[in-house]
Amino acid sequence: MKVITIHTMRETENQAIKEYGISGLQLMERAGQSCVEVISSEFGLTGRAVIIAGRGNNGGDGYVTARLLSQKGWNVKVVILADREQISGDAAVNLERLPGAVVSYCTHEGQLSALHMQEIFQADVIVDALLGTGLSSNVSGVYLEAVDLINASGRPVVSIDIPSGVHGTNGRVLGDAVRAYMTVTFAFAKLGHVLYPGAEHAGRLVVADIGIPPELMESAAGYEFLDETAVRPMLHQRGRQAHKGTFGHCLIIAGSSGKSGAAALLANSAVRSGSGMVTLAAAEKIHNILEIKTTEAMTVSLPFSGNGYLTNDAFPAIEKLLSGKDAVAIGPGLGRSPETYALVQHLVETITLPLVIDADGLNALAEDIAVLKRKKSGQVILTPHPGEMSRLMGSSIPDVEAIRISVAQEFATKYGVFLILKGARTIIASPAGTAAINGSGNPGMATGGMGDVLTGIIVSLLGQGYNAWDACRLGVFLHGLAADMVVEEKGEIGINASDVLEKMPYAYTRLLSNIMLPDLKKFSEL
Repeated sequence: MKVITIHTMRETENQAIKEYGISGLQLMERAGQSCVEVISSEFGLTGRAVIIAGRGNNGGDGYVTARLLSQKGWNVKVVILADREQISGDAAVNLERLPGAVVSYCTHEGQLSALHMQEIFQADVIVDALLGTGLSSNVSGVYLEAVDLINASGRPVVSIDIPSGVHGTNGRVLGDAVRAYMTVTFAFAKLGHVLYPGAEHAGRLVVADIGIPPELMESAAGYEFLDETAVRPMLHQRGRQAHKGTFGHCLIIAGSSGKSGAAALLANSAVRSGSGMVTLAAAEKIHNILEIKTTEAMTVSLPFSGNGYLTNDAFPAIEKLLSGKDAVAIGPGLGRSPETYALVQHLVETITLPLVIDADGLNALAEDIAVLKRKKSGQVILTPHPGEMSRLMGSSIPDVEAIRISVAQEFATKYGVFLILKGARTIIASPAGTAAINGSGNPGMATGGMGDVLTGIIVSLLGQGYNAWDACRLGVFLHGLAADMVVEEKGEIGINASDVLEKMPYAYTRLLSNIMLPDLKKFSEL
């Protein structure tokens, strides 16, 4: 599913109007029709609806919705938070089409609660047509009162286009925002619907067709939203005559004293993700521990220094291990000694195989970010969380979190890497500047070791022959899907990385067995 910015949506609508002769009134009418179809399907053919509307085009969509619901036999009340004289354009045309008896104007704080609280609290459905996607400053005054009243009502809310108070492009809540039961948006999902915290306010998202020409839909710039339908075609089917050599041999360089768990999780994750063979190379000091923790992976001991950390003394042995391997992962649990950082930097300058770098490997890069300009591999994948990303960029975590998509895109393009910026709605960016947003996962994943499991999944997919872009998108989605399947059984609190690792075969099976028929419905749901 394509997700776009508000700017792109406006450009697309303007093209439809100017180049295809579709009027704004037609688009508004179709938007209202779509809302009515969704409301009728969800709440029945009749009922009591309160439409709380603003003065702009979002309000205009609400006026159309009110008129069409009324024609279907609904008991409708429209409360407009503006004076009649403030409403113009297509919205004014549709306001004139409403019976005057159903319309009320509330322009001052206190009026809405005093005059309409009972109607709002007794409605079968409240339609939020207040602010739409044009909001750029904090909700205040009578609009803030309306948001608070809607949320306090406990009634199901259908937001038109976007919950009022949510920024349409970055998903931020501007002061306060409506918490919708469902949101009906038009033509495309917007970033504000899928990025948090906006995604929590949107409820169930319905994307409705309002007649934007297909060629405009196709050419509109956007981001890929990863769900089961999007990632299923990426999966490679396995031949009946396959053997372990068919599915790649991964080399993993990880672990140090006190951090053997990270190395074990990574190796075991690569095994569970479908690798034919996995070799885990670690400091000799922790080798015996890892032989116990990794039954299916092969282990190799490397020379170490100090408290079980690797240095450039291990490079000759690692160089020999690279022969016959298909992909390499470096970083989890390696530690933060300067000597280890030097080894990681040397490996980045040497390894030509597809390469995944995570955790302490990323910290090593942050010490000399220019090493990425000297990399030898044509497929380098970095998997930072926001803290690691801030170190790579030399900026603050809030700066990274404020503009996650553009941060990921710019870094990936500048250094010619594939970047997985982890978090709620993980962002995947390519050296070409394309970006995808992950739709799987849950808060239960906020625990140690989850990133090690993801690195194992990614390196496994690379070893199996997936290109880096597919490995990143598919791997991130599978990781979240496996976690979602754990939550279905155990709930979100107290699950761990091993739980997710063990669910990986089931996640693959779900994607491979759930054959999706073409969707012939008018609406697609997120």
